[in-house]
Amino acid sequence: MKKIYLIFILFITTYCFAQNKQILYNFTDVPQSLMTNPGSDVTYKWYFGVPLVSGIYASAGSTGFSAYDLFADNGVNFNTKLRNVLSSTTRNDRVAVNEQLEILNGGFRIGTEEKRMYLSFGMYQEFDLLGYVPKDLAILAIDGNKDYLGKTFNLGDLNGKAELLSVFHIGLHKNINENLIVGVRGKIYSSIYNATSTKNAGFVYTIPSNNAFYEQVIYSDLQLNTSGMDKYDDSGYQEDIAGDIKKRMLFGGNLGLGFDVGLTYYPQKNIQLTASAIDIGFIKHTKDVENARYKGYYKYEGVIPNFANVNQAGNAYEEFKDAIPLDTLHNKYTTWRPAKFNSSVQYSFGEERYDDGEDCNCHGSSSETIYKNAVGAQLFVMTTPRTPMVAFTTYYRRAFFKGLQMKATYTLDSYSYTNLGLGLSSQLGPLNFYVMADNLLEYADVSKANSLSLQLGFNFIFK
Repeated sequence: MKKIYLIFILFITTYCFAQNKQILYNFTDVPQSLMTNPGSDVTYKWYFGVPLVSGIYASAGSTGFSAYDLFADNGVNFNTKLRNVLSSTTRNDRVAVNEQLEILNGGFRIGTEEKRMYLSFGMYQEFDLLGYVPKDLAILAIDGNKDYLGKTFNLGDLNGKAELLSVFHIGLHKNINENLIVGVRGKIYSSIYNATSTKNAGFVYTIPSNNAFYEQVIYSDLQLNTSGMDKYDDSGYQEDIAGDIKKRMLFGGNLGLGFDVGLTYYPQKNIQLTASAIDIGFIKHTKDVENARYKGYYKYEGVIPNFANVNQAGNAYEEFKDAIPLDTLHNKYTTWRPAKFNSSVQYSFGEERYDDGEDCNCHGSSSETIYKNAVGAQLFVMTTPRTPMVAFTTYYRRAFFKGLQMKATYTLDSYSYTNLGLGLSSQLGPLNFYVMADNLLEYADVSKANSLSLQLGFNFIFK
């Protein structure tokens, strides 16, 4: 029971996903842009983030429906609202949540100005949740199969995963020449808790038979893999969830490896191309592993039974349990991180020239062209258990003065066609503060929003 409760908490308590950080991407005035492209064109001498508040990020999204559709106080019965949502969604509609908290982040330049490299490092905690609408199972649970004779209910609609983990990373960024910058980042993942059920199959169908009864067939191949939770079933376990989380964050969980790669290229001085691949990696789950599996085939003829009722007349209930038993296993398994791919093109204009001196805004040369404006476009793709998430963003960047930078975005994705975002980065001496939010038009009533994200943080930057 404890474990079921923990899985429930893991899936729902952090409703704060899309993981498309379109405002942060290539916003190089913010050091965290290196986490979206290790080959970003950053020019700091060194920087460090304020621990625990250098990067706070949360996002949530749902396609096909919003929280208002289910929970609006409008006098409509909840079951009616749920049926309306089910009628307007497909099995490919999803709910996604992502939260990240930087614990440590820093970087410094090494090498000469002409052949400079950049070393960055840090640690962050992350929570991921992705679940698809189990449309057929929800209809079966709400309405039963009386009005759906002959319909095949797809048990493969059950598809979701959630994970709490920590990530340790170190990256190297190098200027190959004045036109090309490349970067790579290595990662060690330490999974704290994981629940994955993404490779399910099966069906349920009911048809009238020739003898005035019914024929019902159930085939099930369902499995839930969990790690980090098995011990909570032990009656002798002394409960210390906070201690468990702390230990597993520091290489005590199920471990995995990953990497990021990226580049920035200037075909012309004011034209920029970028690309990156983030979180190409996996986690091996070998510790505290448990698998719950329902696998089997059952065919029944007669009056439609209630398989959840132990007092069901006849032997139908016991026959069903024997045909599709619950097996508890302890097999190791591997999960892959959701890989993200970015690319962008940017055109800069409105050049200014700064001379060396106390207020110099250049980097090592006697003078350097600085562009106050830029327009660009970005493509984002992320892998999922079904169809990839895709988003396209156009943006405008503006340097108002030395200490204030702005980036405004418009994003088109499966969550919204009206997603306007804004990011601001300010610099007061070495202290940098940034804040970014998208879907600004929905803040008047966030319950009707299909997606929201917010990111902010404090850094010390020395240029």
